[in-house]
Amino acid sequence: MWVSQAKGLISEMGLVIERADQKGVQLRMPFNPDFCVDEAKTILHGGILTALLDSTFGLANFLAVDDIQTMATLDLRVDYLRPASSRADVVVFAECYRKTRHIAFGSGKVWFDNGDCEEVARGSATFAITRGKGSLFDTMKKAGPSA
Repeated sequence: MWVSQAKGLISEMGLVIERADQKGVQLRMPFNPDFCVDEAKTILHGGILTALLDSTFGLANFLAVDDIQTMATLDLRVDYLRPASSRADVVVFAECYRKTRHIAFGSGKVWFDNGDCEEVARGSATFAITRGKGSLFDTMKKAGPSA
């Protein structure tokens, strides 16, 4: 069931996967004034940035670590480097830079696609993972779009 919910969220938010491989994942989210916290509709809510980073970390882990059955965020740190003020698309990149049998470590960054590519936020995360035959990712692929 959560697969269809995730697909719904991706389409509702307009997320586009620009890159997805074992070296990292890059997502783009078009500007959405509903995610802004000011009257001028230019400052993006920090919770949106955090959720985007966490989700991008998860996808990066699925692609970098073999046979993940379950995954949970143990620690997520986001440093907000400057106000998230722009009407440009948001771009998020995350990578799994180290993996052990039960832990995956990630780093990521967020910026606006407005020409300067100056980082708005930088994040790091640690995930608990369990591995085994019949990974969760394989199950999702087999379930298809109706899951």
